[in-house]
Amino acid sequence: MEKLMQEHRKRFGDFEAIDFVDEAEIQQMRQKIDVEIPMELHWTWEYGSEIAELRTLYEKGKVNQWNAETDLDWSIPCSKDDWLMDPRASMLAQVLNMMGADEATQKAALFDEMNYTLSQLLHGEQAALQLCGQLTNVCAKMDEKSYAASQVVDEARHIEAFAKFMQRKMGTIYPIAPTLKVLLELLLKAETVQQKTLGMQVLFEGMAVGIMAMFRGECRNPLLGETFRRVEQDEARHAAFGVLMMRRVVRDAEPEQMHEMEDWAFGVLEALNANQQLDMLNRLGPKYGIDPENVTKMTLALPNFAEFNSLAYMHTVIPNLRNLGLITERTRDEWLRLGMMSDGTAPSGDGMTLFA
Repeated sequence: MEKLMQEHRKRFGDFEAIDFVDEAEIQQMRQKIDVEIPMELHWTWEYGSEIAELRTLYEKGKVNQWNAETDLDWSIPCSKDDWLMDPRASMLAQVLNMMGADEATQKAALFDEMNYTLSQLLHGEQAALQLCGQLTNVCAKMDEKSYAASQVVDEARHIEAFAKFMQRKMGTIYPIAPTLKVLLELLLKAETVQQKTLGMQVLFEGMAVGIMAMFRGECRNPLLGETFRRVEQDEARHAAFGVLMMRRVVRDAEPEQMHEMEDWAFGVLEALNANQQLDMLNRLGPKYGIDPENVTKMTLALPNFAEFNSLAYMHTVIPNLRNLGLITERTRDEWLRLGMMSDGTAPSGDGMTLFA
């Protein structure tokens, strides 16, 4: 598989990163909001349940609904004068600490970085909303359609929760990062149920569970922590839907088809990993006197790079891909080389610390 966004890649030693630097190109990408999507629609005349495990998941989703307006305590304050997260969870805060910046500056940088990250999660939730709407059309079984429809409701609630948090507590919603926009549109344009399910439900929902679990564990603001907890609970169910769907696909797949799915999954996550937060660093780094390329070089050179870089991947998405047979000896070494998979070594116990 040809590497995604090849024209935006640059070398940092042995690591190939994706870096968008042309602001005019980035603005043009963001302004393109109409996307042509190949779409088929499938009727089904079987309205009873045919897939028990999906029906069970659908029933579980119905009883776990929550209301973003009334079930979250919006009276809890949120300020850049306080540590929103453990400072070890912030790349900017740690770099500024090394540079000798005062604590107030570190807190403000962490606040901005979390605001940026929440903005990207918000844009991802919108993509998931739209993709699940597609699945209600293209899925063949009513259990599949029903669950996809229930996830549409979940994604609308996640959009509401994150948008309200940023509008009410942070004051800013950052534009979508160019790397993320390319990858999300790749999934939205995918022509088959298999690719849409593997891409969004298994890969991106699995990543979302891992990211939110890490942030929830480091969070110091009760409102944000509870928001992460509730959204993460839903996302875990969404990732499970993807696994249940893909189990039936891989069960009947020929070896060549398995290789294609394995390579496609690796290609999508390799591109996500290749950005190495350069989109965020390009946006926020100059505000704090931080050079994006220097930070990237320093991060990639760390002896514990693979340990902390793989945390979000190893939480959910890597185990699910392994269980589906979509990480094999063919690709395992590349996952390890790029720091997307750990070799089984236990974490050091230092949380998300980058620059120990």
